[in-house]
Amino acid sequence: MKMLTPIGGILGLALLTGLTAYYGVGSVLQAVVSSQWGTVLVVIARAVAVGAAGLGWWVLLVPSRCGPYAFVGLRFVREAINALFPFAVVGGDLISARLLGQFGVAINLAIASVLVDIFVQVVCLLIFVLTGLGIVVDLVGTGRLSTLTFVTLAISLPAVIGFFLTLNFGAFEPLVSWLVKIGERRKWALFDHVVDLGDQLQQIWRNHRGLLASFAVHLAGVFFGAVEVWVALGCMGYPVSAAEAIAIESLGQGSRAAVFILPAGLGVQDGTLIAVSAIFGIPAEVALAMALIKRVPDLVLGIPGLLAWQALEGHRLLLSRKNAAERKQ
Repeated sequence: MKMLTPIGGILGLALLTGLTAYYGVGSVLQAVVSSQWGTVLVVIARAVAVGAAGLGWWVLLVPSRCGPYAFVGLRFVREAINALFPFAVVGGDLISARLLGQFGVAINLAIASVLVDIFVQVVCLLIFVLTGLGIVVDLVGTGRLSTLTFVTLAISLPAVIGFFLTLNFGAFEPLVSWLVKIGERRKWALFDHVVDLGDQLQQIWRNHRGLLASFAVHLAGVFFGAVEVWVALGCMGYPVSAAEAIAIESLGQGSRAAVFILPAGLGVQDGTLIAVSAIFGIPAEVALAMALIKRVPDLVLGIPGLLAWQALEGHRLLLSRKNAAERKQ
């Protein structure tokens, strides 16, 4: 299992390189350059979307001892780890839960909030993908959709329902056991707090106002992500409508989620963006340039996120040593 992520990353990078070579490096780079300030605007749009996701996480725990800034900041850390430093078993989501403990949130409550937050995001993404499919079907019919699209939906719908039942009706003992085993194997104190995870999950589920607010914020943020496609293509001289941008972005995000084992959906998301863009008359080299532009925020926002992660880990380590020294005195 540990080897799947690096192998997937290599294969994804090879696929992305192959796509670039196939459609012509010169043509793709020319399209990227033609975007001018489009890349900067895409980075800004991504920052807004990630910030919204942080707010969607925060409202799950309102009222909370820490304000929204901690959640927003940790959301950037969370995205950076998942995109640039993926783990085969435990990623940025659970690491961010541990880091949230430094801001006065109980670790078990932080873990529960991350699990519910992931579920809300999955539901919003599913709605987003279904909306994109509806747009494609309305504009060009079902003949342009691949069998893989329908197979993915057939798998994802029961998965979302199962996730909800697991979190909401107490069928999470296997999940808790799995997390405890991971913690014992890696000697991570974080997982010592998952034994009473069920009570914390129920506390969040009972916060109906927080759940509704989180859903609304996440859904708005997910749909706002289509601005990246709209801006990038428009700046390259291939403007699309808002509906077309939603269709392209939603199916691209859907493919990225479907191949989660690949870091940042390398190759697969880019190929999907090319295929969906072709439906709306966008040349392949322009669509690939747009896909590459959409990867710039992963680096521009991700590298500071990784640095912030290390800074927080260093602060935690210093506090641990200080507390240990004080106990010895």
